[in-house]
Amino acid sequence: MAAAARQARPAAGAGALLALAVCLLPAVARAQLRVGFYDTTCPNAEALVRQAVAAAFARDAGIAAGLIRLHFHDCFVRGCDGSVLLTVNPGGGQTERDAAPNNPSLRGFDVIDAAKAAVERSCPRTVSCADIVAFAARDSISLTGSVSYQVPAGRRDGRVSNASETVDLPPPSSTAKNLTDLFAAKNLSVEDMVVLSGAHTVGRSFCNSFVGRVWNQTATPPAAIVDAGLSPSYAALLRALCPSNTTQSTPITTAMDPGTPNVLDNNYYKLLPRGMGLFFSDNQLRVDPRMAALVGSFAANETLWKEKFAAAMVKMGRIQVQTGTCGEVRLNCSVVNPTSSSSSSIELPSSAPAVDEDAIATS
Repeated sequence: MAAAARQARPAAGAGALLALAVCLLPAVARAQLRVGFYDTTCPNAEALVRQAVAAAFARDAGIAAGLIRLHFHDCFVRGCDGSVLLTVNPGGGQTERDAAPNNPSLRGFDVIDAAKAAVERSCPRTVSCADIVAFAARDSISLTGSVSYQVPAGRRDGRVSNASETVDLPPPSSTAKNLTDLFAAKNLSVEDMVVLSGAHTVGRSFCNSFVGRVWNQTATPPAAIVDAGLSPSYAALLRALCPSNTTQSTPITTAMDPGTPNVLDNNYYKLLPRGMGLFFSDNQLRVDPRMAALVGSFAANETLWKEKFAAAMVKMGRIQVQTGTCGEVRLNCSVVNPTSSSSSSIELPSSAPAVDEDAIATS
């Protein structure tokens, strides 16, 4: 019997290694995402998420932009695995949620928790937090822009969240090359990047993300400036709003699209040539010739942009997903499952390859 046990241990180890190898194959994970994933196991899952988002939107229309951004920030760090939702990292250290790019600006966690609670009451231990984030983003897009698309589901939740990995998120100070490289690392094209940047047509930003465009804070005393590509009149408005001593903790915000801040439309692209791109990175889209051509195209054709935006959201939602026995289905979106209650799961390393662009479904 002891000999049999000794033989079983290597076999089990080999099985774990094989499972890990499968988890590392992006094509395998991508193939396991499908529209209607919960049709049998939890047929009302998407409706329950939609109800939670609609209820939150009725109280605060701005929450929609927060939920769209939450999905983006989840997918760009370790893939679309709900890691941005974690408040505790089992391995210790600060989580993504508490890192500077996310705290205090990222929001919508309470909506995800409400949706998860509703889904758990209906279908316990079935629907992942990562999928709920993807559904909530889609529903937010529908509420603000009347854009409908289907979300391939089947993502599993990760068990790791490291603040240090938020370097994968494009900062508002990004150059055109920075943006191109950061999106390319996720196998997203320049067009995908320009399309997804259009989400800046909804939501608000803290002063700290753009204060350097209107104040030279290194001068003594701080001096008023107008950054290249910024309209002087718009700069004056921003300067009047944001004090020269703005820091990460300054609570003042402004709409990223002053005209239609809660409507997902193509106004973002119309504002860029007028010098009203709020971030330095926004202005880069009009400086780079390839990007500027796309900006002009989307400014002229809202229907075209919305079609491409829906497709790009689906594509982004496939980045480094965990499926099958990889990851887990969290019981509480903010903490990983206790080991004793987790189904067998395997965690992807942070260096797992990004999903490629071949055979990406768009509906």
